[in-house]
Amino acid sequence: MLYSSVNNVKIKNLIKLKDKKYRDKEKMFLVEGAHLVKEAYDSGYLKELLLLENLDFKLDIKTNYITDGVLKCLTSVKSPSGIIGVCEYKDMNLSGNKLLVLDSIQDPGNMGTIIRSSVAFNIDTIIINDKCADIYSDKVIRSSQGMIFKVNIIKCDLYDFLNKIKGDIPIYGTRVTLGKDLKSIEKNLKFAIIMGNEGNGVNQKLLDLCDEYLYIPMNKTCESLNVGVATGIILYEFTK
Repeated sequence: MLYSSVNNVKIKNLIKLKDKKYRDKEKMFLVEGAHLVKEAYDSGYLKELLLLENLDFKLDIKTNYITDGVLKCLTSVKSPSGIIGVCEYKDMNLSGNKLLVLDSIQDPGNMGTIIRSSVAFNIDTIIINDKCADIYSDKVIRSSQGMIFKVNIIKCDLYDFLNKIKGDIPIYGTRVTLGKDLKSIEKNLKFAIIMGNEGNGVNQKLLDLCDEYLYIPMNKTCESLNVGVATGIILYEFTK
């Protein structure tokens, strides 16, 4: 079927998916481009494919076509490819023993980078709170390079979660003072690493639940690292 009007009820509803409130209500989101759509398809997120009319991109899934005018209303990028996937949220539960806990990571680029690093370094589950950037936003999905489809992510109250696992899984918090050099930490097959907000770091209530604190040694003229970069370094050290 070809959709040519932005006033079509279905197209109107798809346009609304640009808004987080509507995404959360409908449990659906959009992805763009051949790479991200294919990642969503391979991981079972993709439910429908929308293609610019006359574009050839074959996947074994329900496919409809749209005009350029409709595409412009659906896209979030300056130069759209004409390939849009309609995806649905997945219900996820805690799994594995290699956990990354994210306390209020607000920048979508940082969130996407962290998700990508988590897949690269074999994190089983990412735990986020409701102050983190929306994982289904276009910016997070694109900066993760589609790795959001490859890792388990759950949202919950971090304080309650850490209290439940304390004693069973070592909890590590990032801290510039009173922390141990990352390379001196005894590695464990089980761990939960807490990474904090870009401006404020890890909430003190969460730090109080940690078994050990760690820091990344670096040139003293540099006060801190971007949280996305820091997370990548720490995960590499813990899982190498």
